[in-house]
Amino acid sequence: MYKVMLVEDDRTMASLLRVLLEIEGYQVVVWEGKHGNPSEAEILGDIQTERPDLLLLDAHVFDINGLNLLHQLRQDPQHKNIHILVASGLDLSRECNDEKADDFILKPYMPDELIGLIHHILRD
Repeated sequence: MYKVMLVEDDRTMASLLRVLLEIEGYQVVVWEGKHGNPSEAEILGDIQTERPDLLLLDAHVFDINGLNLLHQLRQDPQHKNIHILVASGLDLSRECNDEKADDFILKPYMPDELIGLIHHILRD
């Protein structure tokens, strides 16, 4: 069973995504943060602890730039096997490609589109 970690600051969206992904048979971990104003180091540490197969990363998590997190993850050999799918309401597909994300999805998206991307990423 693949483990998917959601790094999403919209609690309603995270809850809906959890249910959707669990229905699809994934083990889901929702990053919740321990503080009101999380740091990049906190998120990176939690990713390292959880060791997900796929990270669904919001491009803007609280005041943190998800592209910076993506860059740091791709620079760290410990995280080289984590697949990363970035989501945003802005078209950041080029930036995500430059930072070597596995894929990008533009919000709002349909559940079938998300599931199709995740299946494609994890099956390749």
